[in-house]
Amino acid sequence: MARKPRIEFNGAFYHVITRGNQQQKTFKERDDFQKYMEILSSYKQKYNFLVYAHILMSNHVHLLIETVQTPLSKILQGINQSYTMYFNRKYKTSGHLFQGRYKAILCDRDEYLLVLIKYIHHNPVRAKMVERPDEYEWSSYRHYVQRQEQAGIVDTEHVLRMFSEDKTTARKLFRAYISERAGMTGDEIYRTVDQRILGDEEFIEKVKEKSNGNINSGKRPWQYSLNTIMGVIEIAYGVSLKEIRSPSKDRALTKAKTVLSLVAREYGYKNKEIADFIQKDPVVITRHLKERANLQKDMEKVMGLLNGKLIVNK
Repeated sequence: MARKPRIEFNGAFYHVITRGNQQQKTFKERDDFQKYMEILSSYKQKYNFLVYAHILMSNHVHLLIETVQTPLSKILQGINQSYTMYFNRKYKTSGHLFQGRYKAILCDRDEYLLVLIKYIHHNPVRAKMVERPDEYEWSSYRHYVQRQEQAGIVDTEHVLRMFSEDKTTARKLFRAYISERAGMTGDEIYRTVDQRILGDEEFIEKVKEKSNGNINSGKRPWQYSLNTIMGVIEIAYGVSLKEIRSPSKDRALTKAKTVLSLVAREYGYKNKEIADFIQKDPVVITRHLKERANLQKDMEKVMGLLNGKLIVNK
């Protein structure tokens, strides 16, 4: 099957995964990690793209990149070739270090920026290399939580403002958000449209307007339907969808409704989709999302039930 062309345009936002050829290690020593970061920084200055997150694992790299004028293919070609030359020279090897075809998923930045940042920073936790994201050195985490005297390789401004206009408060809230274990799974992160796009139908239409590539815009399937999530809410809290949709202000009902919104959002549903499902104004969903920190354990319980990891006695 012929490979589909990259979708490239100014302002495109990508989740890039570059893996070692035949799963070989691409970083053997501390100096190797440092060298890659030097090369990434050098090309960032040269091509003026934005970096929202990065993590360097032993045999692969994750990057969240937004292009400005230079296409992603040219950026990645320069970075990968420069590092391969360094690696082959140092270890007296030859040939390809990285897989010939890196993975680049074009994403809806407004919807997926935060969940992708969380997913990337939890990579070493999932690999059981560390217990917490902040314990891993070769990621962008420290750029977000430590005070930066000058602009660094990571463009933190936009992300931190999503938490608070006050940078001290924003860093604290960012740290709390990343420390939460709940989040989209790898299956959900990579469940793309046309193998290249992470976004809904509206986003795909915008992409079509900006690119000339043929896109098979079949609906992207969710890991769990809203009805399935609601079924677990009913088991966990003993409330029905009819009650969820009612105007009742009962505290227990409000809590169940809020957890439903939070869990649905974690699995990629947009505020409007959730609001339509529970027949409420989208503003209500926005208020629910602010309760994330207070309801983390409830979210984990419901997501555990969805994944078949918990049994709750009614």
